[in-house]
Amino acid sequence: MDLFSIFAVLSCLAALFAYLNTRFLKLPFTIGLMILAMVFTIGVIGLGHIFPDLLSESKEIISSLDFKSLLLDVMLSFLLFAGALHTKLDALQRNRGPILMLATLGVIISAGLIGLMTYLLLDGMGYTIDFIYCLIFGSMLAPTDPIAVLSILKEAKAPKNLEVKIVGESLFNDGVGVVVFLALVALAANSQGEYGPSEVALLFLEEVGGGIALGLLGGFIAFRLMRTINHYETEVMITLAFVMGMYSLASSLHFSGPLAVVVAGLFIGNHSPDGAWSEETQRYIDKFWELLDVLLNAILFVLIGLELLVVDLRAEYVVLGLIAIPIALIARYLAVLGPVEFYKKRLEFVPKTAFLLTWGGIRGGISIALALSLEADMHRELFLSMAYIVVVFSIVVQGLSLSSVLKKLL
Repeated sequence: MDLFSIFAVLSCLAALFAYLNTRFLKLPFTIGLMILAMVFTIGVIGLGHIFPDLLSESKEIISSLDFKSLLLDVMLSFLLFAGALHTKLDALQRNRGPILMLATLGVIISAGLIGLMTYLLLDGMGYTIDFIYCLIFGSMLAPTDPIAVLSILKEAKAPKNLEVKIVGESLFNDGVGVVVFLALVALAANSQGEYGPSEVALLFLEEVGGGIALGLLGGFIAFRLMRTINHYETEVMITLAFVMGMYSLASSLHFSGPLAVVVAGLFIGNHSPDGAWSEETQRYIDKFWELLDVLLNAILFVLIGLELLVVDLRAEYVVLGLIAIPIALIARYLAVLGPVEFYKKRLEFVPKTAFLLTWGGIRGGISIALALSLEADMHRELFLSMAYIVVVFSIVVQGLSLSSVLKKLL
């Protein structure tokens, strides 16, 4: 099946599931789509016992889709820019201390704790896996997914003070998390003498610092260009072109593309409404990016559900994945506890902030995409299965219960 046909099938499934969810289930948009996609996938697997060709062809279609490249190289840039574009910078600035700590130190601590506990778990169950690979698994689950977080928080009605921290952290920690993942993968290659600790540290600084600098430069240039005209069609095209251009440029320069588009989105979204856009331009840009955000979210969460076709869910992997759920939650709680305790006397924090940041820290497609990018000799099938189970629990259980948890605790 050619690429256009695959995209047409995904779009039709997303539209069908969106209708069924809106008409009957009435669940939060992205969660409802993913659940329906998983039910559809289970149905395909069931029918596959009767019609083997149906199952093999379905697996072939999903396998032919490079989920990692589709998400990290294509969809992520648009989704991050759309989220950052509508995030107010003044609220982030008031909470910049805890947000930066959570998005950097918190991600590193969480990755280390998940890696350590996973290593002890696997060693206790008789799996001989190098510690570095467990750390790589930890880096896959350490960042919260801004795509999942933003879409779910819209319907959970979290207090603004808490929402700013969760959204602000998620916008930045996925970029940091991807950098940590790449650094650990590079360190794992050290057995062949390719990288040392100094090279890994330089890679980290280059990715993060370069991504932020490129985002500021790109956002400023786009702002200055839009300031000189008043033509909403052209200004929409400028925002679209800059997202694609900056993300591609960041990749070629070995900078963090996610951080670049987030910083650019924050700059444009907070300076352009008063300094560059007319009311008509702002209305069209807001609607364009809102619609694109909804469309890509729908396709992404349908894809997460359909990935069930290619995940190896043998019994021992399922057990390990279920045990990885509390491991990820405990590591997340311990990682956020320090920044919360450090800043709670200086800033206004809602009660149980550490727990709410833990439960509201939804994992999503980025974790699965990183798992799919692993080489086979890095225990790809095991870590992919474990990550998939953690992600499904995070989106469905944490996502569906977040609103109730907020009401009960606050």
